[in-house]
Amino acid sequence: MESDTISDEPKKKSNRGKSKKDSASSTATKNKAKDTSLLKQKSPAEFFAENKNIAGFDNPGKSLYTTVREFVENSLDSAESISELPSIGVAIEEINKSKFNTMIGLVDRERVDRELYDDFESEKAREKRLAKEAKVQEIQVKNVALGKKVKESATVNKTKGRSETAYFKVICKDNGKGMPHDDIPNMLGRVLSGTKYGLRQTRGKFGLGAKMALIWSKMSTGLPIEITSSMKGQNFTSFCRLDIDIHKNIPHVHLHEKRENKDRWHGAEIQVLIEGNWTTYRSKILQYMRQMAVITPYAEFLLKFTSDTSEKNMTIRFARRTNVMPPVPLETKYHPSAVDLLLIKRLISETSKQNLQQFLQHEFVNISKSLAERLIGEMGPDFSPKMTVKSLTAQQIVRIQQLFRQAKFDDPSGDCLSPAGEYNLRLGIIKELQPDLVATYAGSPQVFEGHPFMVEAGVSLGGKDVKQGINIFRFANRIPLLFEQGADVITRTALKRINWSSYKINQAQDKIGVFVSIVSTKIPFKGTGKEYIGDDITEISSAVKAAIKQCCSQLKSKIVKKLQARERQERKRNLNRYIPDACRAVMEVMEQIANEGEGSKRHKKYEKDDEDLIKKVASEQVTEVTLRDCLTQHVEQVDYEMALEYATQSGVSEEPREDIYLNSLEGSYKSTDFHSPIFVFRLVS
Repeated sequence: MESDTISDEPKKKSNRGKSKKDSASSTATKNKAKDTSLLKQKSPAEFFAENKNIAGFDNPGKSLYTTVREFVENSLDSAESISELPSIGVAIEEINKSKFNTMIGLVDRERVDRELYDDFESEKAREKRLAKEAKVQEIQVKNVALGKKVKESATVNKTKGRSETAYFKVICKDNGKGMPHDDIPNMLGRVLSGTKYGLRQTRGKFGLGAKMALIWSKMSTGLPIEITSSMKGQNFTSFCRLDIDIHKNIPHVHLHEKRENKDRWHGAEIQVLIEGNWTTYRSKILQYMRQMAVITPYAEFLLKFTSDTSEKNMTIRFARRTNVMPPVPLETKYHPSAVDLLLIKRLISETSKQNLQQFLQHEFVNISKSLAERLIGEMGPDFSPKMTVKSLTAQQIVRIQQLFRQAKFDDPSGDCLSPAGEYNLRLGIIKELQPDLVATYAGSPQVFEGHPFMVEAGVSLGGKDVKQGINIFRFANRIPLLFEQGADVITRTALKRINWSSYKINQAQDKIGVFVSIVSTKIPFKGTGKEYIGDDITEISSAVKAAIKQCCSQLKSKIVKKLQARERQERKRNLNRYIPDACRAVMEVMEQIANEGEGSKRHKKYEKDDEDLIKKVASEQVTEVTLRDCLTQHVEQVDYEMALEYATQSGVSEEPREDIYLNSLEGSYKSTDFHSPIFVFRLVS
């Protein structure tokens, strides 16, 4: 009995413990279910709305700049995609708060409780401010009386409040491809949907662009965006007014209709109303448009700003300089050394090839049939050329990726790249800066991490609106980069790795323009804003340095010749300066000899030619004037012979070369363009 009792006791305790554990487990399950129910998923639109700085919408001023930039770049891509010479107009209209309220039907209300507002100034604070202003003015009057220079005093803020909110209507119109009627809502109202996800050189990459302007418009004004578009050959235009459902990442269409297209216009016109700041970012917008005109001289831009204050109004036109466009960038295949596991899996799921050998040969660049067979043989006995590519296991895909990382492949060619071209870069620099000297250079295609890239550079001396010292203009895939310049590879190379004095260039006093354009299927931007290229990739750093040095070498030869020509002019000027004195002295001596007579001792020393000259002096056939003319002619002849000798020694190959472009004849002709890094040859038939 005792033993039974003793043996039953632990069982009871065990059962009680079990029930407690079950209860705890049940509670944990409920809590877990509750936690699971709290999980939320954000849409891409919601994510970028909360992290708008990633897309360049840091503040109202930057948002206005980024909106203009995104619209212009989309317009350029659209026109270039159909080989149409871009013609882009940007209009910015300033709208004050009162006018904005009228537009949305909001009645202005006078302030009742003034102390409630951030810009409220009490009577005591006002007296203190006025006393401070009076004191500053008194000090300035004393300084003027003493003859001291008076610095302009900083304007004392009347209030501590924030500046008045300003709104801007931004309209961008182009002559590009236009958008299909049915696709407009998704193209502009759904974040991360786009046409630029293939491997090619593109200005944009993430399907943001105008969509972020729409999101900013919804956040700052709540007003929709308006799009008018027509494709080439369409007899109608598409009009769409829409905004975006940020939480669902879907377009909210207010109006979508077809309208008559009487002018047969093609392209797109986008209009958006956003909060912005023109005062602080005016210079950046102008700088961006000017640099865009440098890198795309085949485009014409019109920038117009209007405001209630007429003094602020302006219109700037950047004219087209050439009709030679870079080739359209081609989509290419991935290089084996630049792929990861996810990419290989995606290519396997999308490929139309059946077996492994065909997959390797057709989905990647630089893998021939023989190389594919060698790679498959290296993968091991589990692989065969005829095995179905869809049957590859996760482990086998890892094996392929590891082999790609270790194997040796030829570098990809640069055929898929579309650089601006030396011709266009030179034209753009000359058109916008009007420098005294300019040199350009286009490097050959190179590779980093399996991605081809090219570096083009230009260096100019002198020009309008160029400051003393080094002025750096950076471009990535033909887009100007204006922010975060200090850490950029181009800036660091130009400032720290080029010995300018060895090229006869004064880094501190000369007006130096350094233009570097990098194009690639993958630009290695640093930071979320895509505003600068890191200095940590050796291949790019070396290519940038080599390109700038090539330009400097060209300039050095021009500068040396210019200095030598200046020295010759100076020497010639000095000789001409002494000709009258020399002629006068020689004539005095010759006249004395002539007056002594033929029987004098000095006459006997001279040869027959000298005697003839003395006779001519005596008969006044040779005068000081004729002697001066002879000496002047002699100096001219010697100077010409020295210049000819220098040119002969230098050789024709070192003479300055200028690019020449011949326009085609008037009328409609079929033509074929042959592009080269240094010229464009147009064959007209």
